[in-house]
Amino acid sequence: MPPHSLERQQFKIGKYDIVAQPANGSMHMLRYTVMLNGKRLGALLSMPTESDCRFLEAPPKVPPLKIFQVTYRPGRPKKNATPPNSGGAHNESEGGPTIPWSIKGQQRY
Repeated sequence: MPPHSLERQQFKIGKYDIVAQPANGSMHMLRYTVMLNGKRLGALLSMPTESDCRFLEAPPKVPPLKIFQVTYRPGRPKKNATPPNSGGAHNESEGGPTIPWSIKGQQRY
C-alpha cells in the first residue's frame, strides 16, 4: 500500500478545495470533502470533478412530485372487472381515487 494513501491530502479543483482522507471502515478508499471558502459543501467517495463540485454548491431545482400523473390513468376497464361502485360493505370514494398499491380497509388519517 502506498504510504501517501493513509495521510490527509489537500488540493484544488477550480475554486473548490478538496480534502482527501481515508474513509471510515475502509483501508483503501478515500473520502473527498469538497469545501468552498472554508464552508463544507459535501463529501464523495470518488474523485470529484469540477462539475460534481458545482452540483454540490447549487443543486438543480426538483419539481414537486405528482403521484397520479402516471399511476392514475382511468380508461377502458378490463374484460371481467367489476364496476367501480358495485356495492360492498363500505365505499372507498371518500378518500379520493383508490391507489392500486394501498392495503384494503387501511385507515388513513
